[in-house]
Amino acid sequence: MRHKDKRLQLNRFTSWYKATMISMARSVLINQSIKTTKHRAMAVKPLVEKLITLAKEDTLTARRRAFQILGDHKLVSALFKDIGPRFAKRTGGYVRVIGLGNRRGDGAEMSILEFTEIKKREVKKPKKEAVKGEEKTAGKPSEQSAEEHKQKPRTDTAVKEEKHPENKKPAKKFLGGIRNIFKKERDSL
Repeated sequence: MRHKDKRLQLNRFTSWYKATMISMARSVLINQSIKTTKHRAMAVKPLVEKLITLAKEDTLTARRRAFQILGDHKLVSALFKDIGPRFAKRTGGYVRVIGLGNRRGDGAEMSILEFTEIKKREVKKPKKEAVKGEEKTAGKPSEQSAEEHKQKPRTDTAVKEEKHPENKKPAKKFLGGIRNIFKKERDSL
């Protein structure tokens, strides 16, 4: 008898179910948050929490067990270097499921599966261009101004090449490759 041996099947065969769970677990580890159906989120939550618990140990055995599930060395190293230490103080509850409402097409309950401690990504700020009046500092001309003087102005031929579509490849004909299929020698008797 199978007492308490129950799981969310998600209407899939075993191999399909395992592939779905691994794919979703990988997505959560990479993106820190995914939007999915409620039942899929509830099904993958124990797997993600198991992986984070393994990452808190940081032993060779734990890394091998995580690699058996994830199948990616870069993802395993990110799990053990970044995600595991982030949850070192917690004893559980690494992932949460937040309801979003029903999907418009089929009415499925949607939810967000995310880490309870999300690391903010650093945004690279674009470099500001120097104003021409500020280029010269302490009486020394900057290297930028010297490079600007060396650049050649655009010629009219370069402009003509950009405007005229003569250099472009001709567009492929619609259904152009189908006639080759029927011209094979093996098809003719």
